[in-house]
Amino acid sequence: MVNTAIQRLTFEEYLVYDDGTDNHYELVDGSLVLMNPPTIEHFLITKFLEQRLDEEIERLSLPWLTFRETGVRTGYNKSRLTDLCIVTRDQAKDLLGQSAVFQTAPLLIVEVVSPDSIKRDYRYKRSEYAALEVPEYWIVDPLEAKITILRWEEGLYEETVVVGNQAIASPTLSSLPLSVEQILATGAVA
Repeated sequence: MVNTAIQRLTFEEYLVYDDGTDNHYELVDGSLVLMNPPTIEHFLITKFLEQRLDEEIERLSLPWLTFRETGVRTGYNKSRLTDLCIVTRDQAKDLLGQSAVFQTAPLLIVEVVSPDSIKRDYRYKRSEYAALEVPEYWIVDPLEAKITILRWEEGLYEETVVVGNQAIASPTLSSLPLSVEQILATGAVA
């Protein structure tokens, strides 16, 4: 993660920022922060989860959509890129023709931990998503072989850590049949 900003940007300037590269940036207190490309393990886990979440949403006929690498405005001049998020169709409709940066809380956010994102995923994003009152936040950690499920309740996140063959207990998608082992195994290339 590299801070690349010389001048500070407003949130509105960030929404239209284009440096002519394929780089992805988060906006942190007005500064652009370059996001390093994810690992192959990270991509595989994210892809697997996106497919399973989409299947469950379709099975339940819910008016929701799953997106990869969308932005979420987390403060005055702050925007984070999520690995995955679930939003309502109405939230998506509100952004048609605009940058995919949600200014209202997604229903669920998933972050997959990489060596350079440990502090960002566990500390900064956790507090910023809590300030938005994101109802559910998963921290999928292949480095520690665990998944932390954070559930918004009465002004705080209630934390549940699951490991091994324990099932994910998602308040948003309560019948989702996934275990930690299953999710983390998808990060391996056979």
